[in-house]
Parts: sequence; structure tokens; C-alpha cells
Amino acid sequence: MNRLTVPKTYKLFIGGKFPRSESGRVYEVNSPSGEFVANAAQGSRKDLRDAVVAARAAQPGWSGATAYNRGQVLYRIAEVLEGRKAQFVEEIMLVEGSSAKEATAQVDAAIDTWIWYAGWADKYTQVAGQANPISGPYFNLSVPEPTGVVGAIAAQASGSLLGLVATIAPILVSGNTVVVVPREDAPLTAISFAEVMATSDVPGGVVNVITGSPAELAPWMASHADINALDLAGAGSLDWASLQIAAAETLMRTSSPVEGVPGLSLNRITTFTEVKTVWHTKSLI
Repeated sequence: MNRLTVPKTYKLFIGGKFPRSESGRVYEVNSPSGEFVANAAQGSRKDLRDAVVAARAAQPGWSGATAYNRGQVLYRIAEVLEGRKAQFVEEIMLVEGSSAKEATAQVDAAIDTWIWYAGWADKYTQVAGQANPISGPYFNLSVPEPTGVVGAIAAQASGSLLGLVATIAPILVSGNTVVVVPREDAPLTAISFAEVMATSDVPGGVVNVITGSPAELAPWMASHADINALDLAGAGSLDWASLQIAAAETLMRTSSPVEGVPGLSLNRITTFTEVKTVWHTKSLI
């Protein structure tokens, strides 16, 4: 018996749910040879605002979790991703034109990257924090804390899954929440990755994925008063200097574009933290 295949509908990921764009817009995702693969939601300014609201609501709970718990939640994502490896390999081959070997290598690298950052969740404060030498009977401790809500443009000219993972994983480690725009011409893996997060232990709103045009969404992201930091890792083809100027209006912390996929780095974690210094009297015996 012949049957029709059921094509997948790729939506946005906001607040742990998968809504369509409020504008109703979609755009075609094609293979490198020009063949139609799928329709993806064209995120709008309103979708971005909704995602920021969801990220803000989720941030206190996520940052309030113990570092060990955050690490376990992030590690669970890698476990689920490992179990769905075949799906991601197929999507990468379809949209990026990669061979099976290249696509598999990208998925493996994405899993390894995620595990690397998950392992830092309960360790980075020991490395990034410090006890400051002072004169007096006090302890003076500097401790990194999450910035809050981070807007991010994922890598646009490299592997769609690895670029996404390398962008958002270090943001989440310290307790930030994120609104991310994935690679525009290859957004399928981003929404499939959102499904991984939706079926793991990540609280709704911690990660929000808005597919569409970085050129359209980035200016609104940079000028949004309730976004605390801006990761321009994949904004190299945009007028990123103007984005930084817009972000400065609200004292938004920003990072510069990165060529290719951001490498594994503790600095990627600490870029989106703020150092809190605490004074405490030494007890008298």
C-alpha cells in the first residue's frame, strides 16, 4: 500500500513550547543543490519579545539551581542528543550537503562540546573566582554570577548544529538563559535540538530558538532593554559595530563575532558572568 510521507513542521521554540511565528511567515529551506527540504518559521520582532519574556521568567529558577544540578541537566541533553544522532546526521546531510562521515563528525563534536561545558558547571567558579588580599580582619571574595538573559546569534558560516551548541552551551553553564537565532539557511537542526531540550530536564524558557533572519532580528535584540548581554559570535556578516553601539544604550554586555565555530574556552563562560565581591569579617576565636 502506497502512503504519503508526513513532512515535519519546523516551528519556533519559546518558553518550552513550539509556536508558529505570530506573523504567520515561513521561508523555504533548500539543499545546496536548490531542492526544497522544508519550511521554517520566519521569526519576528514580536516573537523575539515573547522569547525574552520567557527567558526572563525562567532565569531566577535556572540560576538558583545548584551548580551540580545544572551540570546534570546539561549532561542529560548530551545523552538525549546521542540517542538521536541518526536524525541529526540526516538533517545535516540534507541541508548542508555534507557526507555521512562529515555529518557524523559534526554531531560527535557537538556532543563532546556540550559535555565539556556541562563539566564546568560546578567548577568554573573555583577558577574564575578568587580571594583578594586585603589589609584588615576581613575576607574579601570575588565570585562570578550569571549576567541574566543573553541574546545570541549562532555561527552562520559553519556547521549548523556544532555552531549552535558552541554558542549556547557556555552561556547556560553559569545560570544565564538565552534567546538564540540559529544559522538562517540551515535551521532544521536547531529546532530538532530544541526538541531534545524539551524532552530533557531543561526548564521551559531557559533556551529559546527564533529561526529567521539575523539581519532582521539582531537590531531588535541589541536594543531590547530586558536583554542583559549580547553574543555576536555569528554576526560577522552583519554591521556588528552598530549592534554594539545600540547595545551600549542599555549598558548591555557584548562579545565580538568569531570566525567559524567558537572554540572550547573558559572565557566563553566568564564573558557572560559578572563578578560580585563580598566582604566578611573573620571570626574571632
